[in-house]
Amino acid sequence: MDFDVVVIGGGPGGYVCAIRAAQLGLKAAIVERDRLGGTCLNMGCIPTKAMLQTAKVKHYVDHASEFGIDCEFSGVRLDAIVQRSLGIVSGLNSGVAGLVEKNGISVINGTAKLKDRNTVAVEANGASSDVSAQNIVIATGASPRILPGIDSSLMERGLVWTSQEAVFPKSIPHTVLIIGSGAIGVELASFYNAFGSDVTIAEIQDRILIQEDSEIASFAHKAFVKHGIKIKVGTQVGDVVEYHGRVMVGFSRAPSNHPESESLQSGAEPSSHAENGVFDVVILAIGVVPNTSNLNLNEIGVDTFPNGIIKVSDHMETTVKGIYAIGDVVSPPWLAHKASREGIIAAESIAKKPTGHLNLETIPSCTYSNPQIASIGLTESKANAAGMKVKIGRSSFRGNGKALATGEPGGFVKVIFGERYGELLGAHMIGYEVTELLPVFSLAISAELTGAELMAAIFPHPTMSECLQEAVYDAFGLAIHG
Repeated sequence: MDFDVVVIGGGPGGYVCAIRAAQLGLKAAIVERDRLGGTCLNMGCIPTKAMLQTAKVKHYVDHASEFGIDCEFSGVRLDAIVQRSLGIVSGLNSGVAGLVEKNGISVINGTAKLKDRNTVAVEANGASSDVSAQNIVIATGASPRILPGIDSSLMERGLVWTSQEAVFPKSIPHTVLIIGSGAIGVELASFYNAFGSDVTIAEIQDRILIQEDSEIASFAHKAFVKHGIKIKVGTQVGDVVEYHGRVMVGFSRAPSNHPESESLQSGAEPSSHAENGVFDVVILAIGVVPNTSNLNLNEIGVDTFPNGIIKVSDHMETTVKGIYAIGDVVSPPWLAHKASREGIIAAESIAKKPTGHLNLETIPSCTYSNPQIASIGLTESKANAAGMKVKIGRSSFRGNGKALATGEPGGFVKVIFGERYGELLGAHMIGYEVTELLPVFSLAISAELTGAELMAAIFPHPTMSECLQEAVYDAFGLAIHG
């Protein structure tokens, strides 16, 4: 065999898997058709956060007078914003390449296809070559889902974007429709809203951010509307057509998806039975599809679900022994940090040194909108649906000294504990930089800490993290500042 492990795809799952395999003494290679770092580094997580940081700077300029500083906003240099983002991406690309080289991992450029159980065919520059391996890891990621019926010419002309085009805009459109209200949709809404676009979100579900706790989603909805973002929930998108150099979109009311409890948020109205809207740009943020269709999976016996998702074991092995799959080609949530952890699990399994499996219920989730959203574990509705007896605690940032000094008192922390043992089941936050606070609860769930142990810890003052502990106190009827 040429290699012990060949990883197809050099994204946050693939390159981490290869590095861990090398650390365990395995001879590893990565087949990558584009750039190391995958969608996350090159067209997703990193450039999006760079753009949103620029939006945050503009927010502070707009509100500088509240801090006793007089200044005047004179305009946006979009080319400089994009170049800064590209510079960050380029630096991280070089960093990943350096890590791969440092660990003695071979990088093979080209497009891969499985030839058999131990062979990867790699095509590059019109030629094909075979790479053999004792084990193969599929880490080919996913691509943005395209709304059925969208004419490809609309995308070619730049009237309809996916998230990949939206993070490197050539201009700021005056009116934007974002279809989908998941993390990507609301992040892009926050960015374009900050830079003056008239933004509308269309969501087929009865509320936005359907994966989040309903209290968090409701607070976010009101905050977005306050910022000037229009939101259409319970709305189905129909025809999307060119209209005098712009895009006309048909809307209709969607069937209710959550009649039992997820009612329309305050101030939200579903679209009328039929209406049209005209926009400069439409951005599709309706999820992703796995990049598995051209890998030759069925021919060699790798089972997939009808949607292309690969079936894997707890140790990321597919239905073919020695072939593994990680990241966006396996079950959701489709997050970079989940892919990285899966890559480590796969590498350790291949080396016969497994250290555990992944608990899908305890994967942290971060949304970098304005305000930010962070969550882990069970929502209140999921805990109730499972018949669990729980204790709920909340703490608002309105009374937090650091939040007030920062000028960001909006938002709150919500925690969910099991009533019998006092174990942390879930934590949900919305507010300024709450994504940086979430690891406290991620560690707490991983270590199976109880409310008593969290209350016994000393949280530094003044920090926004004090609200985390205050929410824990509140769950057990011991709130100090409530």
